[in-house]
This record gives sequence, structure tokens and C-alpha cells, in this order.
Amino acid sequence: MKSLTLLLLSLIIGLTVRSQVEIKLEDAAKHVGDSVKVCGKVSGIRFMENAKGQPTLINLGAAYPNQLLTVVIWEDLRKQFDKTPEELFKDKEICITGKIELYRDKPQIVIRSKEQVQ
Repeated sequence: MKSLTLLLLSLIIGLTVRSQVEIKLEDAAKHVGDSVKVCGKVSGIRFMENAKGQPTLINLGAAYPNQLLTVVIWEDLRKQFDKTPEELFKDKEICITGKIELYRDKPQIVIRSKEQVQ
């Protein structure tokens, strides 16, 4: 009985730690360091094919430089999508899950798997 209780407690704690808080796009800057789910309209996409790592930058909420959140997709992950991010996400409402970081004082989420984008 004691081991069953311990197993259930471990399972509940594990699920709680992995769950992500859903936030409003306009609150992204207040959640730096947090793992979140955030949704918003794509306001611009830029594939930087001549930059190191060939990032694709997806701006949510407003066009650069006034975006509320930037989603970063590196070259290796970009290749895993069936179509380019430009074709898949342009002018669409998308949801992103991941940890918010700051880059040049702007919030961003770096995508590590394509399942983070819905």
C-alpha cells in the first residue's frame, strides 16, 4: 500500500512539473524563464539563409521590431517540416509551447521539436 501511494504521488508530481501554463501573448515578456503555451497571429516570417544556423524567425503579435514574441526555428528542425514554415504558418494563428527566453531584451521561444508548434 505504501509503495502504491508513493507511486501515485510521483506520477502526480511528474505530470504537474511537465504541464505548461497557458498565457496571453501580450504577457510573454512577464514569463521569461517559464515554460508556457502561448497563441497568437503570425505577423511576419523571415528565413535567414545566410546567417549562421540559418534560423527562421516567426514574429507573433506584430511585425518586427514590435513583435510580442519571436519563435526561432533552426535549420536542422526546419528541414523536418513537410513544407517551409513560411508556407505552413504565414498569416495564421498558431500556438507555441516552450520556455521563454530573452534575446536583445525581446521574448523568444526556441523550438526544439516540430510538435511545439500547433
